Amino acid sequence: MVAQALETRLYDLVGKVKTVVDLDTALTEITQLLGFQYFALSHHVDISKSRGKAIRLHNYPQIWVDHYDKRALGVIDPVHRASYATPIGFPWSRIPSLIQMTRDDMRMFEQGRMQGIGDGFTVPVHVPGEARGTCTFATDPGRSLPDEKLLYAQLAGTYAFETARRLWLKGRVCPRPRLPILTDRQRDCVILMAQGKTDREIAIMLGISRETVVAHITAACERYGVYKRQLLITLTLYDGTLTFADVEPWRYPHFLE
Repeated sequence: MVAQALETRLYDLVGKVKTVVDLDTALTEITQLLGFQYFALSHHVDISKSRGKAIRLHNYPQIWVDHYDKRALGVIDPVHRASYATPIGFPWSRIPSLIQMTRDDMRMFEQGRMQGIGDGFTVPVHVPGEARGTCTFATDPGRSLPDEKLLYAQLAGTYAFETARRLWLKGRVCPRPRLPILTDRQRDCVILMAQGKTDREIAIMLGISRETVVAHITAACERYGVYKRQLLITLTLYDGTLTFADVEPWRYPHFLE
C-alpha cells in the first residue's frame, strides 16, 4: 500500500502540481510515506542575496533555518559540497568518502542534531547554466534511514526539483536568457584553447592560419560579451557549451577531417 501511494504521489509531481503550494503539499505527503520527517529543496546559494530567484522549499525546524541563514551556510554546507562528487542520491553517512570533512563540517552536523535534524538522504541536481541544487529528506535525531525506500527517495527528489524549476522559472524568476551559440569552428578553437594549446598549435591542428584562429576566438568572446579568454572558457563550461571531458587533452578525429 505504501509503495502504491508513493507511486501515485510521484505521478502527481509530474503532472498535477501547478503551484508552489501544491508542491509543498505533495512533498510533505511523500516525505511521510518515505519514512522521513523533513524535506529541503534548494539551490546552493546565499538565500539572503538571491532576491527570490533561487529555489527554496522546506519544512525544517525554524530554529535550524534561522541559524543556517544567519551564517550563510548554504555556500559551505558539506552536504552541498558532497553532492558535487556524485550523480546519484547518497545517505549522509557516505559524505566522508565523497569530500574531505573539516572541523566546521562536523560542527555543523552536531548543531543540526541539537536543533532537530538527524540523518538524511540527498539527491543532487545539476543543470548547466544554473546554480547547483539538491533535494534532501531528513529524519529526527535517533531515527535510522528507511533504506528500503531510498530508491523512491531518489525518484521523488529528482522529480520534485524539476517541478520546482518549472514553477520558479514560470513565476518567480526572469526567463533564462538565450545562451550564445558558437559555430563548430569557434567551439573547436575554444576546446583546444581550454586544453592549453597556443594559437599556433591550434592552427596546425585544425589546418587553418593563426589569424583565423584568433578571429574565431575573438568572435566567440564577442558572442559571450567578454574580452578575456579565461572568462570565455569559464562561461562555456558553466553553460554546458563545453564539458570538463572536452578540456581533457584528448585527440578529436573531426579536427583532422
